[in-house]
Amino acid sequence: MKFFRRVLSTIVGMIIFVALCFLILFFVLFLNSGSGEELVTVKKNTILELDLSQPIDDYGGRFDYSNVPFYPNIPEYDGLFNIIDAIHHASDDKKIKGISIKNNSISAGMAQTKALRDALISFKESGKFIVSYGDFYSQKDYYLNSVADTIYLNPVGGLDFKGLAMERMYYKDFQEKYGVKMEVIRHGKYKSAVEGYISQEMSDANREQITVFLQSIWDEMRKEISASRKISSDQLNILADELSGRTAKRALDAKLIDKIGYEDEYEAGIQHALGKNTLVNRIDIYEYARHAGQRKATDFSDNKIAVIYAQGQIMYADGDETIVGQGAMNEALKEARENDEVKAVVLRVNSPGGSALASELIWREIELTKKVKPVIVSMGDLAASGGYYIACNADEIFAEPNTITGSIGVFGTIPNMHKLAADLGINAEQVGTNKNSVDYSVFEPLSDEQRALIKEGIEDIYDLFTQRVADGRGMTQAAVDSIAQGRVWTGNDAVKIGLVDKIGGLDMALHAAATAADISEYEIIELPIYEKDLQSIINQYTGGYVQTKEDILREELGDKNYLLLQKMKKLTQMEGPQLLLPYEIEIK
Repeated sequence: MKFFRRVLSTIVGMIIFVALCFLILFFVLFLNSGSGEELVTVKKNTILELDLSQPIDDYGGRFDYSNVPFYPNIPEYDGLFNIIDAIHHASDDKKIKGISIKNNSISAGMAQTKALRDALISFKESGKFIVSYGDFYSQKDYYLNSVADTIYLNPVGGLDFKGLAMERMYYKDFQEKYGVKMEVIRHGKYKSAVEGYISQEMSDANREQITVFLQSIWDEMRKEISASRKISSDQLNILADELSGRTAKRALDAKLIDKIGYEDEYEAGIQHALGKNTLVNRIDIYEYARHAGQRKATDFSDNKIAVIYAQGQIMYADGDETIVGQGAMNEALKEARENDEVKAVVLRVNSPGGSALASELIWREIELTKKVKPVIVSMGDLAASGGYYIACNADEIFAEPNTITGSIGVFGTIPNMHKLAADLGINAEQVGTNKNSVDYSVFEPLSDEQRALIKEGIEDIYDLFTQRVADGRGMTQAAVDSIAQGRVWTGNDAVKIGLVDKIGGLDMALHAAATAADISEYEIIELPIYEKDLQSIINQYTGGYVQTKEDILREELGDKNYLLLQKMKKLTQMEGPQLLLPYEIEIK
């Protein structure tokens, strides 16, 4: 009896605990519903602290919590362009005296980093200062921080400045050894997303395209660092070859930094700049972005430009802030198209591509929208393959110099475990009523007939893809094919071959949209709006103690292993032919 009483008391205790948790949660929600969004105040003599170590998306997101009682729909201010707007706002804010970038380990792509860098250069033109301190600077950190008036480096720190590189993994021998392989069908000699499965070494075509786009990005980085640091581009190449930033002393001698010092000395320098007896106040960039957003929210106009964000892999799905799905995208495009106050649309693309079907569905919705009002594309870090597919029919396309785009090609992959099954003594038998009624089995080799059918589908989609690009860009299909074949291009090179119209960021795309719509003043509305449920709010207020299976996996596996698991999961979710970037680009 004692055992059953203990079990019963444990169960009752758990029920009471859960009930109390939910009561507390709903009490918090109720309080939030009454308080609304607190105004952020800025004190005089404030330093804006730029910490960009958390992952940055172009779009912080707009979320609909209407299905959760009492919960207020408070806007987010943590997207790339919220940060950029905040930096621009700080230029005119008399209470902001300067920007401090301290121990910044930026978690953003190359094009995003350039956009932030451009905003900081614009800030300096207001006459205010930017100072930077690092215990250590990665190469991307240094690219951003090189705009600072004064760069500090810890005496035992270093600066990673060596040029750009990439690494690819090849699995052909691994597959043969363990009996699990990927059946690959592709079109495009540069479409090397699947090269690792069919070869044990890098192809000449792939090595060529990686070399070209790395050199293009490196040239752009050197040019901009050269302008900021007053060191010639050629000299920067020499400094990179000699690893001249590997110690603080060498970095100072090479004029890559301005001062060697500790963090307290850096802070003392800021105090000195504002005055010995001045009380220095500080505000985090995200708090200040909320402040700038609140001020901006009071500006209204009858003319509006809709900025629609396509960020993440394209999948046949509804989509959310991390996945481009035709559901949310097409709903946003339709909303913008049917809203008479919206005079133009800017499609911000930051995607490596993905599902061919979803890309085509989004392309169609853009085509319908373009008939009603101007559609301008702004490319971020990636607008490749399917990401280019949904961009190619826009009225005008803008890209950053270091945007990765193109990759006009198609591939399909199918896992096959026939050898492994045979080694384990497993045999699969199929029975069907018709010649093709039996689907492909992972336990049987891919037959010639099945391969031919898949190849036919790949070729059809490649033909459609190149035709879409030809029609959208005013080129012949043959001309498109000559620069397609899955090849990746940077924004700078894409302009030269006609895939992109102009180099520029979102601000230039907005200006082009306003010009095309013949308006001078306008308000920006951001789309899509994503619906959120109670689970996401519970995680927000419990710190993840009420965990999803994804939370538990991340905790057990660690971030790196969890991300690897997510990549494998995405591979299994790739249904049908894929318009996807040749590989996940991680430039070192």
